[in-house]
Amino acid sequence: MKTLSRVALTIAVCGFFHMSTVLAQDTEYATATKGSRYLEFGEGRSSFKILLEASNLGGNELELAEHSFAPGTNISAHPHGSVEIFYVLSGELEHTVNDETTLLTPGMVGVVRPGDTVIHRVPSTDTPAKVLIIWAPGGEVDRIFRNATERPIE
Repeated sequence: MKTLSRVALTIAVCGFFHMSTVLAQDTEYATATKGSRYLEFGEGRSSFKILLEASNLGGNELELAEHSFAPGTNISAHPHGSVEIFYVLSGELEHTVNDETTLLTPGMVGVVRPGDTVIHRVPSTDTPAKVLIIWAPGGEVDRIFRNATERPIE
């Protein structure tokens, strides 16, 4: 009986991987991209360059954005429906998750899990904070930025 179960399991696993490969081959996506669109809030105070999303990734596994937080930005406490990961490129970003604050500096990563409450604040009044943001799974871009001004990437 164990041999039959192993054979069935092997067939199921091989079938899954074959189906995944076929689906991946049938999915259209950009193998190289400058991004999909720019989104802006607050009359140019904060801008987002959406680098990867379903339209150019071919799936909703994740979304990737480059974000410039304007100096003095203070975004009040809010939750996310996806994991949100920040990688700081330049400047400083106060990253408060569930009332615990960390000052993120270039090269640091901040993480927010679904259900956490997060606050984003740029302590500098003259230097912006530039970050890469990953949301996994995707879906956060359209949820968060539904009222943003949009323009295409040329």
